[in-house]
Amino acid sequence: MDFIEALRAGVEHRRPTVEWLVPLLEAEGEQECLLLHAADRVRAQMVGEAVHLRGLIEFSNYCRRNCLYCGLRRHNDSLERYRLTREEIVETAIRAWRIGYKTVVLQSGEDFYFSTDLMADIICEIKSRTGLAITLSLGERDKSAYSAWRKAGADRYLLRIETTEEKIFREIHPDDDLYERKRGLFVLKGLGYQLGSGVMVGLPGQDALSLAKDVIWMHELGAEMVGIGPFIPHPQTPLRNEKGGTLEQALRLVAVLRLVFPYAHIPATTAMGVLDPLGREKALQAGANVMMPNITPTRVRPLYELYPNKICLDENADRCFDCATSRIISLNRTIGADCGHVIRQAAS
Repeated sequence: MDFIEALRAGVEHRRPTVEWLVPLLEAEGEQECLLLHAADRVRAQMVGEAVHLRGLIEFSNYCRRNCLYCGLRRHNDSLERYRLTREEIVETAIRAWRIGYKTVVLQSGEDFYFSTDLMADIICEIKSRTGLAITLSLGERDKSAYSAWRKAGADRYLLRIETTEEKIFREIHPDDDLYERKRGLFVLKGLGYQLGSGVMVGLPGQDALSLAKDVIWMHELGAEMVGIGPFIPHPQTPLRNEKGGTLEQALRLVAVLRLVFPYAHIPATTAMGVLDPLGREKALQAGANVMMPNITPTRVRPLYELYPNKICLDENADRCFDCATSRIISLNRTIGADCGHVIRQAAS
């Protein structure tokens, strides 16, 4: 299938197949511009001009996993570890609410110090004192934990698949299992979470075909939030000498995701801003409709180093909110006035 036929299939929201996804994911030059503009039009038609801001609280950089690409990996002995206290997490969320956020994202490594009961208590406290929508990004836990947190008031869960290519998954996750990751996503869906997943772009051994298969699988899953980011090699990991992903690859995937998931929430991720000072703006012009400013206390923010050269490390929560707002307004977009829950009625 040639590019124009593939783009038409995407704009018409046909069922995703590798036949039309691969040409779009490989687009360059003028074709790439056409793809990004088409995705931006679909975004405007389906989810509107609002960009939803989610305040990101990275409350622990301890992790039991040893993923080969991640700076938080268990065997990174050079990293100073930290945990925010229960009170610090709650107070940070309250501050976010007072600033004007409608959603907070509670994110950490897979740190079992934060037990099922402790996290449920934190979620319940934030919910009762602010009414904020709560997204969790805590890695893999069992069904009882997911269920308890849902009952406590969590609205959304983000569990990235990173890749559905078994060989690649196995090579970058030496102590994890692709089947278990997939199973966890279906459990979360069954519990009624607004479901988020996503992949990394530019992993060793990855190509347009494997990315197309990732998109198809997430469509079959019924993902409602889809976050992607470029692979940025970390110097304290086994993949430190790999090439890494590019902003162009990430933008093409954002655009393709908007065509496949017309009603989904798709973030302009901070990692894109690492590769290009205007990376997040470019993502918002390629189909994205969410930004996640970091509101983690600045004293520990540099220690949550998934990848090197993270941006916005020394700006307090107020400044991050103002900066994100000004970037959005510069694109003639608006700030989401509500929690930005997923659009299920229209998607069905």
